[in-house]
Amino acid sequence: MTSSRCPWHGVIPAATTQFGADLSLDIDATRQVQRALIRDGVHGLIVVGTVGENNSLEPDEKLAVAAAAVEAADGKVPVIVGVSELTTERAKAFARGAERLGVTGLMLLPAMVYVPSEAELIAHFRAVAQSTALPIMLYNNPPAYRVSVTLPALAALADVPNIVAVKESAPDPRRFTDLYNALGDRYALFAGLDDVALEGLILGARGWVSGLTNAFPEESIALWDAVERGDLAQARAIYRWFMPLLHLDAEHDLVQSIKLAEQLMGRGSERVRMPRMPLSGARRTQVTEIVKQAAATRPSRVERAA
Repeated sequence: MTSSRCPWHGVIPAATTQFGADLSLDIDATRQVQRALIRDGVHGLIVVGTVGENNSLEPDEKLAVAAAAVEAADGKVPVIVGVSELTTERAKAFARGAERLGVTGLMLLPAMVYVPSEAELIAHFRAVAQSTALPIMLYNNPPAYRVSVTLPALAALADVPNIVAVKESAPDPRRFTDLYNALGDRYALFAGLDDVALEGLILGARGWVSGLTNAFPEESIALWDAVERGDLAQARAIYRWFMPLLHLDAEHDLVQSIKLAEQLMGRGSERVRMPRMPLSGARRTQVTEIVKQAAATRPSRVERAA
């Protein structure tokens, strides 16, 4: 079992979920956002992840967003669906429901709210994986979810054939090398924290699960292309321009910031469901200035690989 079993690569945005003025789910607008990203050349979609406000959605709404993404993708790119539930049984049920819709993979999180022991975490991941035939990307984000998917935990899960990848969102890029040294190519690794994305890609990540791609897809793909062709000078130039935006992905209000950036770039709405609320005051001004500065100084023609 090696990372060659992983069917995904490249820039895969964690797409937003769009709401109407009354905060009801707006499937048409959500599908429009998904289609726009695909037209812009992303290599896949992740829906109902953190940026997709998974835990603000009802079960039927999550499935509706997943179904919209399958329709929007129309087989052109893979659709990976976030599995973020309170209990293992709910996670298993949702995984099976998503599989029936025709999605191409799952991004599996630890059970929400409860902080598990390592044995409980392993058992949760194993049980959900065994409930579906879909390939699975595990999501490691200790700052957000208060639990680390450790190297021993990943070693213990190495015999589960459909766990094929890890989205690595720990803020320390040394994790990529530690993972390779400990587990070789058993899992395909994906950079999952925007402001250490280039470090992850240089250290061997197979792709980048990105938040800010929702607002700036062209530059995101250009960064990937530059790394792929070994043009580190171009990659650094794009990354340095991008970094003030990418830092937004590492803050507690990343969803509101990304959706505000998306709105300012004419790509979606900033509406979020409570307990989140749209940015206001000094923070809104700060994020708006970051986005406007980035838009005004975008690389004039970012190179794309032939």
